[in-house]
Amino acid sequence: MTQAAAPIYMDNHATTRVDPRVVEAMLPWFTEAYGNAASATHLFGWRAKEAVDRARESVAAAIGAKSKEIVFTSGATESNNLAIRGVAELSRRKGNHIVSVATEHSAVLDPLDKLIARGYEVTLLPVIQAPDARAGRILPEQVAEAIRSDTILVSVMLANNEIGVIQPLEEIGRICHEREVLLHSDATQAVGRIPVDVQRLRVDLMSFTAHKIYGPKGAGALYVRRKAPHVRLEPQMLGGGHESGLRSGTLNVPGIVGLACALELCREEMASESRRLAELRDRLYHGITAALPDVVLNGPALSPELRLAGNLNLRFAYVEGESLLLSMREVALSSGSACSSARPGPSHVLRALGLSEEQARSSVRFGLGRFNTTEEVEFVVEAIREAVTRLRKMSSLA
Repeated sequence: MTQAAAPIYMDNHATTRVDPRVVEAMLPWFTEAYGNAASATHLFGWRAKEAVDRARESVAAAIGAKSKEIVFTSGATESNNLAIRGVAELSRRKGNHIVSVATEHSAVLDPLDKLIARGYEVTLLPVIQAPDARAGRILPEQVAEAIRSDTILVSVMLANNEIGVIQPLEEIGRICHEREVLLHSDATQAVGRIPVDVQRLRVDLMSFTAHKIYGPKGAGALYVRRKAPHVRLEPQMLGGGHESGLRSGTLNVPGIVGLACALELCREEMASESRRLAELRDRLYHGITAALPDVVLNGPALSPELRLAGNLNLRFAYVEGESLLLSMREVALSSGSACSSARPGPSHVLRALGLSEEQARSSVRFGLGRFNTTEEVEFVVEAIREAVTRLRKMSSLA
């Protein structure tokens, strides 16, 4: 196998390259119109505020919201914390029970653990097990059965960062609305990748970020419903009363402009990009499974109703995923969530599917994105074939 001309990046669930068009939109706000959006006494501040207002309108329109329902944050982790802890701390008198899912991102599970330590009760719903074609999904009736009279919040990720499974959030939203329980969704992997409309989904809170959709790191947002119901939150960051008092701190104007631009580009190109990524992903899957025996798909079937177009998670028998990644320095892949890389141990998402620890450790995630090509896919197929064959020869398990 020849060397790649440059390292190949297929870890687009961890982060994405910033689109050059987004960079171009952001640059003036670093060096020309660099005012503080809260400075109300001069032109620099006025121009910055106008840029933020335009971005807020654009982001809101992209998800079917009103501009006053968008709270800008530093990213989805902050948005998740504001949503979950903000509801819990303000609603303690109404109840202390929260429903979520075992496969949520650590940016949801960790705040929930913190609340458990403070006396809250959390129910984590199990997901459909492998090898079912819907593996990783929950059933709406599970949510209905888990809601109690003291339930104050349901939090369900729209699309999973490891196995790409898309949850039936519209049906879950209908149940929560009927039961008068707030619904939060971590939509970090979904916004910009699949159509997302907060009215259709009936979510009350929704987290997302720019750097997963070819925008900058350090810019995100939280949708907070203002009508039917008017959602109230306890602020988690104090000191200035920015963002209607919900998130104090100087606004990241270039990042906010970048978020809006990135999301608009995703909306415009979503249909064609989804088709192209699904074709590349399927080519990658069929190429690898044709070249190697004992390779198994983790998660749901490769269907647009069940799985994100650019997601692939494969299990290679007799090979440790980490060893496979380290043996292919020219290809950037992942063995799980980037945000959990500091924690040793197999993926909690794969374990929740019913995989053994050994099976989970034998798995690799591929995240295809806007800048990947057919030539790169072919190179990765061959790189995987060579590396797995070599490692299996060395393995005592084979």
